[in-house]
Amino acid sequence: MTSEERRAAIIEAAVDQFSQNGFRGTTTRELAAAVGVSEPVLYQHFAAKKDLYAAIVEHMLNHVTTRFENRIQDLPDEATDEQYFRWLVEQMWDWYAEDMRYVRLLMFSALEGHELAEMWHERALGVLLEHVCRVVDSRMEAGEFREMHPMLATEALLGPVAHVCMLTMMFKCKLPGITKEAVVTEFVEIYLNGIRKRS
Repeated sequence: MTSEERRAAIIEAAVDQFSQNGFRGTTTRELAAAVGVSEPVLYQHFAAKKDLYAAIVEHMLNHVTTRFENRIQDLPDEATDEQYFRWLVEQMWDWYAEDMRYVRLLMFSALEGHELAEMWHERALGVLLEHVCRVVDSRMEAGEFREMHPMLATEALLGPVAHVCMLTMMFKCKLPGITKEAVVTEFVEIYLNGIRKRS
């Protein structure tokens, strides 16, 4: 492996190990063994665990950003509210479905009081929330949506979607009739009926 390839392999192994065992339950020895290197080689690439955590955030951020930029091209230039929010819910569902490791990693970081949760929120989740808030705020200014705090209006949709994704994909709860299409269609309809101004 080149140095860059080994670094990438260490990050992938760290995501696997931390998402399965948590940060406190994973040792540098286990990380090194998962990559097939010695601990000194591990420290050549990451002098401290904090450096590795920061690299993981960068890795996750690059993944999410690339994914977002690629998929937002599917939206029409003049997307309707229904098209935009359906697209948004679809992206959330797919993110949970495609790689649960990231979700588990963030859960561990929150439960263990680990700094990764704060780093992720500032670097990635914050960007998503700001994007949606801007859309919601613009619709309020246009007089189409009721006046309320843009962040609360945003969470009114993202929160329930995230909850159902966690129930069905992480906790494997049996929810008959709860499919991706049902979540997208019903939640967007409920959301828009609640936030639009009454005539």
